[in-house]
Amino acid sequence: MRWSEIGTANCSVARALSVVGDRWTMLVLRDAFHGVRRFEDFRESTGVSRPVLTERLTALVEHGVLRRERYQDRPERYEYRLTEKGAGLYPVIVSLMGWGDRWMAGDDGPPVRLRHEPCGHTVVPVLACPQCREDIDPRAMRPVVEGEVR
Repeated sequence: MRWSEIGTANCSVARALSVVGDRWTMLVLRDAFHGVRRFEDFRESTGVSRPVLTERLTALVEHGVLRRERYQDRPERYEYRLTEKGAGLYPVIVSLMGWGDRWMAGDDGPPVRLRHEPCGHTVVPVLACPQCREDIDPRAMRPVVEGEVR
């Protein structure tokens, strides 16, 4: 299968990667979750070139992950805001951040912490079963294909 065809694969991971599967897109999403909205702010934060950033933002808008909102008429300028579909990627970004904090942070530790604003506590989010509330261990999980008999 070619990378250009990955979005049509019968696999949710492959389909998701067809939208968010490159480093610049993930960094743009990281920044969007940190409140960045304007083109120049994304460019400054990520260091990505203008053409690549334009391409990534356009694709995220086309896929409904971000929406463009005009904030100035003369000259016409837009900012980019997460949609509900985009906000659904927050657990992905936080999980990737957690992995990086655990395995890649180095001696100085994690560069960014997350604070839960309603209670004010700094948290390390965990992936847990919504039924029994146990932390998810990949060794205790099994994919179930639609229509599969146990």
